[in-house]
Parts: sequence; structure tokens; C-alpha cells
Amino acid sequence: MAGNDVIAEHGSFTAKDYHDPPPEPLLDTIELRKWSFYRALIAEFVATLLFLYISILTVIGYKSQTATSPKHCAGVSVGVGVGVLGIAWAFGGMIFVLVYCTAGISGGHINPAVTFGMLLARKVSLIRAVMYMVAQCLGAICGAGIVKAFQKTHYNQNGGGANKLTDGYSTGVGLGAEIIGTFVLVYTVFSATDPKRNARDSHVPVLIPLPIGFAVFMVHLATIPITGTGINPARSLGPAVIYNQSKAWDDQWMFWVGPFIGAAIAAFYHQFILRAGAVKALSSFRSNP
Repeated sequence: MAGNDVIAEHGSFTAKDYHDPPPEPLLDTIELRKWSFYRALIAEFVATLLFLYISILTVIGYKSQTATSPKHCAGVSVGVGVGVLGIAWAFGGMIFVLVYCTAGISGGHINPAVTFGMLLARKVSLIRAVMYMVAQCLGAICGAGIVKAFQKTHYNQNGGGANKLTDGYSTGVGLGAEIIGTFVLVYTVFSATDPKRNARDSHVPVLIPLPIGFAVFMVHLATIPITGTGINPARSLGPAVIYNQSKAWDDQWMFWVGPFIGAAIAAFYHQFILRAGAVKALSSFRSNP
């Protein structure tokens, strides 16, 4: 009875019931000759376009409603539009939907920070990572451009959905919010896609996008008042390019440096501490002198 399926103490299996995929090569030129590679790029482009379109349109709609509302309390509109909660749901809900739709095609990154974390963990090649980031940024620019084309007046009057540091907060606070927020997101992505977890929960694959979407939702609730919530360099770049005002560009570096640092910390934490990558590497080195 006490065979390979018995669970040992602390929730670990006595026998390995899953297989870690081999690390991706840093430069894999072979994939440039595969249609699946370009199909994945198209999926990332379209997914990021749709993400920006829905989320930025929600932000613009809310701001345009509150700007014309007579119901104010201490300078804040009361009972008008979707509110901060609705905006957070728009971002988190779209990520849930789009990750579910594209995970089997491109991995459902939709975010250069997620792609960067996957690159550091050797889950994608450098070529794929760079091309993903290009596709994501182009998709974000197009998505924001469509919003402006549909509602040019509201778009320009209400900040274009561009991320910027809110007055009253220091640069350090804004950068820290972006680092921690992105850490939460990328850590969730690693945990949800962990092959060990997938081996045990293979009967509920639909749940994989759910925690990722909830992570985006929760982070937005916490950081919208500080930076508008970036945690996705493409999301910040798209509106900045289309809106093209100095304040959006002045703070743009924060929405790249913060998410990349947060993604790097999450990749290190998950791969080398939780998955004991450093211990495994040291053990392998000692066993093969």
C-alpha cells in the first residue's frame, strides 16, 4: 500500500510524480522557423491590445462620469460609475479571460514583466522573450490608440489612462509599490504554472488563470491610489505613447524598472528558494566532481 502514491510529511511526495521541463536554450534560432512561434506572437499582440482596450476604456469612462457628477464628498465623486473597485475588476477580469484564452498558445504572458521573469527562470528563450515584449508593447499602443479613436475628447480630457505618480507620494513609494505589486503577480504566475502543482491539480486546469486574475485585481486595489497601478510595462507604455504628455513620460521609467525588479525577485524566490533550485544545483555539482 505504501507505494509511490503515498504522501510524505509536509505535503511532499515520496516519489516524484511530475517532470520539470528542461531549461530553454538562451538563443534558440530554430523556433524562428516554426509557425507556432509567430502564432504565439500574434496571440500576445491581440491579447495585450484587448487588455488595454477594455481596461483603459473603463478608466476613461469612470473619470468622464465622475468629472460631470454633481455628487461630491470631500472632492471625491460618490456613487458614480464603476469606482476603483470596478476598475480593479476590469483589469483583473480581463487578465483572467485572456490568460485562459491564450495560455495554450503563447503561455498567456500579456506583460513584459511576466516574460522577463520567465526568461530569468529559463522557461522561454531570449529570442522569444524579446519578441514577446515587442508584440506586447505594440499591442498596448494599438489598444490605447483604439480607445482614443473612439473617444478622443474624453481620452484627452481624462489623462488617457496613462500611469503617473500621484501627487503627495514620493518616487521611492511609487517605485516600491510597483516592485511589490509585480512581485505578487509574477510569484502567482510561477505558483499557478508550477509543474508540481499541475501534476496534482490536473483535473482543474481552468483554475490556473483564476489566481493570476485575482492577483492583478488585488494589486490594483492597493496601488491605484499611488501610481494608478502599472505592474505591466506594456500597459504603461501604450497610453503614454498615445496620450503623449510630459507627466506620463516623466514617470515612465518607474513603470519599467519597478516591474522588472519585482519580476526578478519573484523568479529568484520561486525557483531558488521554494523550488530549491540552488540546493539542487549544488547537489548536482557535488555528485559530479
